[in-house]
Amino acid sequence: MRCDNCGEREAAVHLTQVVDNSVTTLHLCPQCAAEKGVQTETSVAKFPLSDFLASLGQGVGTEIGSGDAQQSCDFCNSTLQEFRKTGRLGCPHCYDSFEGHLRDLLRRLHGSSHHTGEVYLTPELGDSDTKRYRLTELRQKLKGAVAAENFELAAELRDRIRAIE
Repeated sequence: MRCDNCGEREAAVHLTQVVDNSVTTLHLCPQCAAEKGVQTETSVAKFPLSDFLASLGQGVGTEIGSGDAQQSCDFCNSTLQEFRKTGRLGCPHCYDSFEGHLRDLLRRLHGSSHHTGEVYLTPELGDSDTKRYRLTELRQKLKGAVAAENFELAAELRDRIRAIE
């Protein structure tokens, strides 16, 4: 089947569009599909984690020293250089061995190396533990709201604390 757009090349991309119960089918060659902005498997860029990490390492001041590159995990013997190539750590102990480098990487990726999101509470926790945790979390948010002078949020948090207590 020939391309509906150019009529020269073989169609490899088949688009079906349904608008108001009207079906339109368009058969395009890869070049014409790319010109129309349709991404095909051949045109989609693939960026594995290792390439992403390598690109992060190309910035100023992020070079790995020769001594650091050979730094290895005491448990599994994987090196920092292997992590940079594959994007995978060898074992859970690697987090301790490469802590400084991982902290810098997380800071560049996420803007912080400290988790500030929500914490999963396991079902094994008793009601009193869950209540205590929630109260502590709400009190911290209340302090932040008062410091930011967001008094509407502070009043809401105060009421939620009182309801739990």
